[in-house]
Amino acid sequence: MAAPSDPMKPSVPISYPITDLETLNSRAYFDSFHYPFNISSVPLPAAAVVTPPRRRILVCHDFKGGYTDDDKWVQGGTNADAYAIWHWYLMDVFVYFSHYLVTLPPPGWINAAHTHGVKVLGTFITEWGKGREICNTLLATTESARTYAERLAELAYMLGFDGWLLNMEVSLHPQQIPILKEFVGHLTQTVHNVVPGSLVIWYDSVTMDGKLDYQNQLNEKNKPFFDLCDGIFCNYHWKENYPKDSGTVAGNRRFDVYMGIDVWGRGTYGGGQWNTVVSLDVLKNDDVSAAIFGPGWVYETQQLPDFQTAQNRWWCLVEKSWGVLQRYPNILPFYSNFDQGHGTHYSVGGFPLVDSSWNNMSCQGFQPVLDCKESSQSSMLVFNNFEDASYIGGGSITCKGSLNINDIFSTRLFLGQFTLEQSVSLNYYVKSDGNSQMGLKLSFSSNLNQITQVLLLPEAELPMDHLTSKYDRIIFAPRCSRQDLFLGSDWVQYESSLTMYGYTLTEVGLLCYFKKPVDDEPTFNASIGLIRLQISEQSIEFPSANSWITEGENISWSSNNEGLRTVSLKINWKLKEGTSKAFEAYNIYVQKVSNGLNRSDYGTASTAEFLATTKAGVYYISAFEVPIGVTDLIFVIQVFAVDGTFQELDQSPRYQLAVGGQ
Repeated sequence: MAAPSDPMKPSVPISYPITDLETLNSRAYFDSFHYPFNISSVPLPAAAVVTPPRRRILVCHDFKGGYTDDDKWVQGGTNADAYAIWHWYLMDVFVYFSHYLVTLPPPGWINAAHTHGVKVLGTFITEWGKGREICNTLLATTESARTYAERLAELAYMLGFDGWLLNMEVSLHPQQIPILKEFVGHLTQTVHNVVPGSLVIWYDSVTMDGKLDYQNQLNEKNKPFFDLCDGIFCNYHWKENYPKDSGTVAGNRRFDVYMGIDVWGRGTYGGGQWNTVVSLDVLKNDDVSAAIFGPGWVYETQQLPDFQTAQNRWWCLVEKSWGVLQRYPNILPFYSNFDQGHGTHYSVGGFPLVDSSWNNMSCQGFQPVLDCKESSQSSMLVFNNFEDASYIGGGSITCKGSLNINDIFSTRLFLGQFTLEQSVSLNYYVKSDGNSQMGLKLSFSSNLNQITQVLLLPEAELPMDHLTSKYDRIIFAPRCSRQDLFLGSDWVQYESSLTMYGYTLTEVGLLCYFKKPVDDEPTFNASIGLIRLQISEQSIEFPSANSWITEGENISWSSNNEGLRTVSLKINWKLKEGTSKAFEAYNIYVQKVSNGLNRSDYGTASTAEFLATTKAGVYYISAFEVPIGVTDLIFVIQVFAVDGTFQELDQSPRYQLAVGGQ
């Protein structure tokens, strides 16, 4: 998609590419109204900055040309069935790809990937006749090559992503090759200087003699480019011996060779599609990295029976071949609300505040590493539930199915890598039919590789001794006595603490069982809506409302077709200087203050209307209808902490706008 007709004019924020060198060189993108909305909010975790010294998986999304309804609308869209990825634990690098000159990853993709420790790259591509003309300008002189490289590095730094895929799919004059090498080397060095852990990956296209000649491997024709950057993405038409040969050429950098796999199967080894694992197995055996191109094939070809099921099944095959690559929790506090970034409702505290379809990948919480099983293997189904009311966000994890009275069903939630040095508190929220119970099972390893199994149960009564005897410790998590923000929710909070000094948490799972025997054929039905691990006695203190600076900008009034006044505005908020706190997200509410009411005494908790959620410190409200008689609009920003707790509305920062300048 092209840039807005007037990028300087306020409008609903979108993500868009840069399509020409003039715009890139002028830095005009940073003057756009849309720029601040496209800055990612989630930094790459410190543990993920260093690229792991092992074979890796790079995923190149290439979904319908990019900038579709799943990610164009940076503040969220309305398509609950939009394409998304949630198997981040099976990859190391994600490339947002399209066929525009400079493809900038939308913030939702960056935020979701960074949450899970996955690096995100943009794409710089030149192709066809226009691409040849672009290269003539780009590579006109050494100075021009260095300038454009610096512009690309600046974009990565300012928007918060982790580098570039370079795709020079044009034939060049041999005299341009030295300048191209300068471009590659200078970009790599510059982006490394400003973005720790950043990567520049060269695509196997133009060779050292200037020809557009895909080698499908690393060899002497493309290795000089490989030597100047962080890796090579080899084209898809490789033969069985190419990965091994490429690894030999790479020497001690064999993991920087990413052998391409086209999921659509266009000339790729093994045929791609459901046979993608054939090529993955070869790369695993030859100990080089993989570059999976076009996993959106599952969505675009409408694989049966539905996208959720087909997507889980496809990535399950990847896991069976290569195993899990990202492990979490690896730092505390840790929490997950199991939100995939879409749904048909949006809840806070167990109460739906929105009863309509939405999508926003920035809302993705840590995704569970559910057991990789076919549904036919068990009478119990474990699935992401988007239909029932969630605790926070749009989803939860539900276990439902047949379970014998004397049996216990278990399934994993997370595979962790965190060493406990202090006492840890655990709490989780469950909604069930009353008799269906959910406990947590925790696995720890010691320095001596001894495994300790701990069971956290919500009741002070063991279900069955012979089924719990394999656990080394049983801990009870009584129902939490504290009041929730909202009263009357169906969700029940359980809380306990655990001390395992020096042990590493390796797995968090669910244990399902019945509280008491029942007649007939019992059906288990329970959901977990949130899980939280944090240092005991450590809680987040929210700054007071007057600790924030809130501002309204670009305020514009008009009338709609019904004669009602509407207002559009950008709201910014930030903590005052000297206040250093990091927050996870913000919910935006509005109150409509009518004539005759005391503005200072106007309540918030019972009168606020939910508008949206965001991870950024800025939000644009477009054409908001103001009923007759309303004198003021009070926009309330509810703050979410990094442990998943949220501030009460009455104590949250706000911005007050007089209607029509009153």
